[in-house]
Amino acid sequence: MSLTPAIDTIEIPHSAGHCPVILGRDLLTQPQHWAHTLTGAVLVVTEQTVAEHHLKPLMDALGNRANTDVLVLPPGESTKNIAAWSSVLDRLVSMGAMRDATVIALGGGVIGDLAGFAAASYMRGIAVIQMPTTLLAQVDAAIGGKTAINHPQGKNLIGAFHAPRAVVSDLATLDTLSDRHYRAGLAEVIKYGAIGDIAFFEWLESRTQPLSQRDPETLQTAIRQSVINKKTVVVEDERETGRRAHLNFGHTFGHALEALTEYGSLEHGEAVAIGMVLAARLSSELGLLHQDQAQRLSTLIEALGLPTEAPAGYGAQKIIERMRLDKKNKDNTIHLVLLDDLGHAVIRPTSEAEITQAF
Repeated sequence: MSLTPAIDTIEIPHSAGHCPVILGRDLLTQPQHWAHTLTGAVLVVTEQTVAEHHLKPLMDALGNRANTDVLVLPPGESTKNIAAWSSVLDRLVSMGAMRDATVIALGGGVIGDLAGFAAASYMRGIAVIQMPTTLLAQVDAAIGGKTAINHPQGKNLIGAFHAPRAVVSDLATLDTLSDRHYRAGLAEVIKYGAIGDIAFFEWLESRTQPLSQRDPETLQTAIRQSVINKKTVVVEDERETGRRAHLNFGHTFGHALEALTEYGSLEHGEAVAIGMVLAARLSSELGLLHQDQAQRLSTLIEALGLPTEAPAGYGAQKIIERMRLDKKNKDNTIHLVLLDDLGHAVIRPTSEAEITQAF
């Protein structure tokens, strides 16, 4: 894989047009790359931790733009709820925002999902610019137009497809991530290799040290290739009626773990990492995947500092109970994304008795 340029743009077509994904360092302070995407009233939605690091540079870049406001929400997955969604709509109403308004989602996956869903809801849909500030959001959550909030019984149960007008991924914002949050994002990077790009998976295996050390060139290459992989899937299946569900590899187990732990003790990427190990192990137990390949995935996940086992006290029965509400399920049957080869995913209806083999 060749190294990426300082600023790179990947165009993602969708049913309503196209979305440029702009990658580079210090993009928040370079409005010439994205200011042309803003129209009407502008509401910046962010959260407290992100605001401390990145809100002022963005507001300085916006300058004295008329009818611009900011809504700062509490951090964390628990913010992705109906009350916070309503607060975004209330602020848009108080601004007198019309259908040409723009929401800027400055933050990680929580803010991107929440602000994106508010933009999808307000006046039946206004523009959203995703400005992801976490690795997980830059490689996954901000790409492809899925927006949602959580319900107490499950993650992302309330939402809409709403493609962003643009995604502005400033790699400099990743410098402020804690080691834990950074590593959580690597889980989604690994996922792309596991489900559809064996060459990328092998590249990741050979780059665990520079990735762990946040080497800028290695990191940008990993992000770019992740976006390209997601683009390939999203263009083929924008509304998740087929192949796009492969992107949920590890997520059925992972979302169940997040709900069980009340969206508190596990980062999303950590839950997905555990979920991928469980899904690969189950794939092996069902005779779909060679045990050595399942072990390769587990080894890569562990080498990048991510967990591979569910927390104590969360065994098969508790996890299966939560998995019953997963969005991929049909006819009261749990449908899991599994592997029949490293680099190739399949969706398989799976009985609860079979699922217990993953534990």
